[in-house]
Parts: sequence; structure tokens; C-alpha cells
Amino acid sequence: MSDLEEKGFLFHPHTSAGRVPTDLAYRVYVESLTEVTPPADREARHLEAAIRDGDNAIEAILRRAAQTLGVLTQELGIALGPRLDQTVLDRLGILRVSSDRVILALTLTGGLARTVFVDVPGEIADAAIEEVQRVLNERLAGLTLRDIRLSLAARLRDAAAPGSVSELLNIFIEEGDQVFDVPVAGTGADVVLGQASLLAGHPEFSDTDGMRRVMQLTETRHRLAEVLRQRQPGPGLQVTIGGEHGESLLERFTVVTAEYHAGSISGVIGVIGPTRMPYDKVISLVTHTSRLVSDLLH
Repeated sequence: MSDLEEKGFLFHPHTSAGRVPTDLAYRVYVESLTEVTPPADREARHLEAAIRDGDNAIEAILRRAAQTLGVLTQELGIALGPRLDQTVLDRLGILRVSSDRVILALTLTGGLARTVFVDVPGEIADAAIEEVQRVLNERLAGLTLRDIRLSLAARLRDAAAPGSVSELLNIFIEEGDQVFDVPVAGTGADVVLGQASLLAGHPEFSDTDGMRRVMQLTETRHRLAEVLRQRQPGPGLQVTIGGEHGESLLERFTVVTAEYHAGSISGVIGVIGPTRMPYDKVISLVTHTSRLVSDLLH
């Protein structure tokens, strides 16, 4: 057995580039990176300027971060939104949009926001809408969305109110599961992707099968979100390579992500690329980006 084989640097044939390291070889290499060095000053400045330049809503920040990280690494930038089920409601507002429809605007911790259209029977007086808004804020502010859904009826049942106010409160009780719902992890609604064309530029994905895999990856966000949730058991950097995913969708890819924080909630930011990637540079940039996003959302 050679020294390379003893260290895990096993090889298999590759039709276009000769012999390339296996997943195990890349894993050994990643584990040997005991110290992550900061990115180059130029890249760090570019990242910070791009991420900070624009709307401070968390969705906009994640979109800019994923796109910029993808360009700097030449991989597919990716971000996964925070687990909103445990997000705390700061306040809510009710706005009339027509005689039979209102908007419920939820402001959540970490700068998150959610708006929901609610149909109402007939015209509700402005005074009744204001009173319902007051009651909902008084009874629900400070609770997580999950707690609100589970206890909404009990918290509003004894709210003494005249006819139209009571009628509107009952509508929110009846539709509470939908009004205070959030995208379920794995639906893909909380996945932000950068430019898939960057992946198409790699030789690993230049053939028909490679292009098909890239397209499948970007078009099945629900599966991608599910895999990312499952592979992120806790804080810190996560690197999974090829067959380590246990998912055919990603068997020719490496995923590098790091956790970011927005108050009490968290998500992940990172890149997806071929198993043959500059791991030291990618890990450095992903780690740095997660810190920048956390600082901006703090």
C-alpha cells in the first residue's frame, strides 16, 4: 500500500481529467485544514460591501450574500432561511385593502416580516379593526408563531368585544393555522440560490449528464431544503462530500455551509460545487460570510 493510500488518497478514473481523488481523499484533506485563514482583503471588502448594500430585510441580505459568495468562489451560492416556527412576534398590524379583505402584517424578531391576506364578511368598521389589532397585540406579542397557533383560541376566547370586533376575532381564530403559519422546512420556499451558470462552467458539469444534474439541483428546491436541514445538526461549519450526503441529488457535489444567527433564530449560508474544489478558499469565504450576515442581522 502506498503512502497516499494509507492517508486515504485513493483514486478512480475520470474520463476527462485522468485520475482524481475520491470522496474519502477529499474528506482527509478537509480534516487536515486545522486552521481556516481569513479571506484576502480584497475579497473580504467586496463581500462586506455587497452584502450591506441594499434592503436590510433578511431575505434581501441572504440573496445578496448567496449571489456574492457564489461569484467569489465560482460555485453555486446558497442560503437557507431561519426556522421561523420559533420566531417571536414583535407586533402586528391590520390594514384594510377592500370592503371584504384586510392584510395582517406580522413583524417578527430578527427583522423578519410576513403579510397575510384575510377575507372578511362584509364591511368591518375602522374602529373595529383598530380594536382587534389592539387585542391581538396585547394577547399575542412576545409569543412564538408555534405557540400562537397552538393556543390562539384559548388566548382570545375571553376577549370581551362588541359584535363586529368579536366577528373579526373569530375569523382570526378560525384561520389561525393559516394566518400564523410559516413555510414548512423542506418546501423550498426558504431556499435562496445564486447563479447556477457558475456550476455549468466546471468541467465536471459540462457534459449532458452534468448539466442535467445542475438543472435538477436548482429545480427541486424542496428536496434541497430538506437535505440542508438534515445535514445541519448544530452550529459551526459543515462540509459534506459526494456520497456522504446519502442523497442521489447531491452525489457529485460538495456542500459547504456555516450557520448564521439573527437574534434567537438561525439559518445557513454557503456554496454547492463539484467535489474537486479549492476547499481552503471556499471554507474561508463561507465562514467569513456567515459572520458578516450574523453581524448585519444582529
